[in-house]
Amino acid sequence: MKIALIGASGFVGTAVLSEALNRGHQVTAIARNLEKITNTSDDLILKTGDVMDSAEVQQLVAGTDAVVSAFNAGWTNPNLYDDFLKGSQAILDGTKAAGVPRLLVVGGAGSLYAAPGLQLVDTPQFPADWKAGATAARDFLNVIKKEETLDWTFLSPAIQLVPGERTGQYRTELDTPVADEKGESRITVADLAVAIVDELENQQFSQKRFTVGY
Repeated sequence: MKIALIGASGFVGTAVLSEALNRGHQVTAIARNLEKITNTSDDLILKTGDVMDSAEVQQLVAGTDAVVSAFNAGWTNPNLYDDFLKGSQAILDGTKAAGVPRLLVVGGAGSLYAAPGLQLVDTPQFPADWKAGATAARDFLNVIKKEETLDWTFLSPAIQLVPGERTGQYRTELDTPVADEKGESRITVADLAVAIVDELENQQFSQKRFTVGY
């Protein structure tokens, strides 16, 4: 498969890049800071560009089979909310314009439901530092849910997304966090990457949101 990976040098993108290359896929790695990418492979293509511009996104992802967006507008960005929505919309529009049939968006856990009608981002204990980014991801999920022509998937990680080893194991849910026997919702970024590439290969959640955890 030919995969365009946006945000390839970030926390999630780095793990997805390694997982996809290890499985023999060709990856076009798109990032602001290409020097952070240390992978070497004949199946790796490096590109930099402005993903806030849908026309540029169209050029960057053209000719691929699927786009994975691990786009992050920057946790310290004072315009995080607006920039995340603008960039995510540009990625959606650019993917469609390029004729790429598949888009997998890595969002946040904030839009998962803590209780019926109550999303995590709206709970009193939700960390203030994460609220702008989580709210933007939640609002973009509502945007992409209206998309009927593109084969999209929105993946919310577990509440705790942590460094750690690849086990290849995880469980899935649609809109509520996956919790282990201790009541914790967690997954390593390496296993999140496994779930992302599994979804690209198997297409179990077309035009749906899902979440993963142990």
